[in-house]
Parts: sequence; structure tokens; C-alpha cells
Amino acid sequence: MKQSTVRSGAIAAGMLALALGWGVQAQDEAATAAASAPAADDPSIAEAEVMPRAMSSLMLDIVDAGDRAVAVGERGHILVSETRRDGWRQIEHVPTRSNLTAVTAIDRRVVAVGHDGIVLRSDDGGLTWTRKRVQLFDRDNPDPRNGAPLLDVLFTDADNGFAVGAYATLLRTRDGGDSWEYVDILNRGGAAAPTENELAAGAEAPALDDESWNFDAADLDLDEETDPHLNGIARTGNGNLFVVAERGAAFRSTDGGNSWQRIQLPYEGSMFGVIGGAGDHVLCFGLRGNVYESNDLGTTWSKRDTGTELSLMGGATGADGATVLVGGNGIVLSRSSDGDAFMATTHPDGVVLSSVLVLGPGEYTVVGETGVSFYQP
Repeated sequence: MKQSTVRSGAIAAGMLALALGWGVQAQDEAATAAASAPAADDPSIAEAEVMPRAMSSLMLDIVDAGDRAVAVGERGHILVSETRRDGWRQIEHVPTRSNLTAVTAIDRRVVAVGHDGIVLRSDDGGLTWTRKRVQLFDRDNPDPRNGAPLLDVLFTDADNGFAVGAYATLLRTRDGGDSWEYVDILNRGGAAAPTENELAAGAEAPALDDESWNFDAADLDLDEETDPHLNGIARTGNGNLFVVAERGAAFRSTDGGNSWQRIQLPYEGSMFGVIGGAGDHVLCFGLRGNVYESNDLGTTWSKRDTGTELSLMGGATGADGATVLVGGNGIVLSRSSDGDAFMATTHPDGVVLSSVLVLGPGEYTVVGETGVSFYQP
């Protein structure tokens, strides 16, 4: 997830429904009627409709894919622009109508994720797309990750990547997204879930070990979420991984994602995104304008003054080291380098902004409630 910019496309889980567009659909009665294998006419595998106003529809994330910028959003809408400022057009034949919440790129390989466990991949910079994964809610599967929306995605190279989502969902691929496996980020133990290919070949999902899903007294004393929504994932310059979640929960890995340690942030509210920097620098942002920064992968933290209580939904660091955060009511926070104070401006539309692409000093492309736009403070 690194080219001219480093970004985090994590969007709020469970709040500001307009900005994210999901209300944990797996829990309502309509969703419980759906099977895990989509019917031929299910929207999750139907082609996205080409719509004349797609450029001003809800867009949730944006990334630079080398030859062009790629933005993703509701109803499977994918937009591209070679200028990254204007000239946006909708891509045809996108193989889903599920909401797309996040996108990442390694050179010309672009991967998008979203509702219904959807994963799409493009190998030509976002011009054509293939569906690699879909998982609808299955009422017969007791695993809370069953049918969970995916909220962020990170690739460390063309083959190796991670996706995070609701109910502590962490997926891993080692083949460029062709197959995915669950990762036990909560260290609960028990049988490993089969890969998507194994399920397609007829493998049965393992029965859950009830004892492994219980928490001890210490966990209960901390009042931790048992299955926190994982909202964002980032990689530091040292190659370590960091995930932010609900209720101040966070997770870190120093071995490439093979094992994870749960930690607690100083702020007990939810963090919606994280940006990785040089060394083991991480910048977390989220609810009520809270921003925390660490230079040691979360062992110690410094709170950064933002001057706002508006929730921050997305952020990016440009090639020149400038960091930009965006969020509610059109808030745009920027700083020139790590440690500097954030300066606040407001996008003229005054709407929820979900992600940003830093083009250069004082030049940003933002996406959100009213689509995509070029912004200069």
C-alpha cells in the first residue's frame, strides 16, 4: 500500500451510517434469509450499474494506482482519473453491487473490499475488475465473522495482503487475493477456518470451541469488546503491522502478521484509521477528533491537539511527509511533518469526508458523502 502516498481508508464502524453505509446487515431478518452462496441474481455478484451521477454519489476511499487514481464507494461504484484532480469516469462491468469501503494499490494491482465480504482485484490500474471473494451471511454459521463487512485492506507486496472488518475479522492472502484465510487475531485458539478454496471444494467450517470464545475475569474487568470491529490496518517503515478497532482496542504484529498482540490505546473510544510511518511510527485517528501518535508501535503514546470534536474518518501522508486527516462536516486537518501542530480548514461542501489523496503541498483530492472533488485549502 505504498507508492507516492501512504494512506488509510478505514471508515467508522457502527457510527455515521451515511459515511459508511452499513448497519450490520447480517443481524436483520432479511439478511438471515440469505445463504452464504449468493443466488445468481444477488446484488453482491451482479454488475454495478453505470449511473450518470455516480461521480457525486457516496464514495468511501481513494488510492493512487500508478497510472491513475481509483475511488470506490456505494453500489460497487468505481471511479478513475488520470489527472487525479478532475476527469473522473465510472468503470463499467464491476462485478458487484455491494458497497465498497476501502481500496489499496501496489503499482498497477488494485484491490477493493466491502460489504458481503467482497474482494475485487484489478491488474491494470483499476480499468477492469475480477471478483475474488464474496461471503453472504449464513444463519446456520455461528461464527460472528460470518458475512461480516470488510472495512480496510492492505497489501505489503503483489502477493501478500490483509483485510480487516466487523467482529474481529482479519483475512490474509498469500497469492494476490485469489484465496483468503481467517487469522485468529484474538488468539482464541481452536481449529483454523478453511480457506475460500477449501470451502468451495466441500470442506466444512470447523465447529467452534465454546471455551475458546470465553474471556477470563481480567478480560471482563477491562470491559473489552469480545469481537471488536477492526476499522483500519497499516504497515510501518520497519515492516510491522498495526490494527485499530472499537473502544480503544488495537493490535500489533512484529512478525508479518503471523501473531498478534492486543493492546489498549489511552483513549477508550473507537479509532477509525491508522497511518504507518518511518521506523515504527503510527498515527491513529477517530471518534470526536481524537488523534494519538506513537514512535514505538504503540508502547507509548502522545495525544495530538486537533482543535475539533468532529470524528476523523480517513487520512493520508504524501510523498513530502505532509499528513492530512478528514472527517465530519467537511473537516480537513493538515500538518507539514510529524510532530507539527494540525491546522484545520473546512471543505466548502461541509459534508462527511471519508478519505483523502495527497497530491502535493496544499493539494488534495477528497471523497465522501457527495462523491469526489479536488480541494485546496
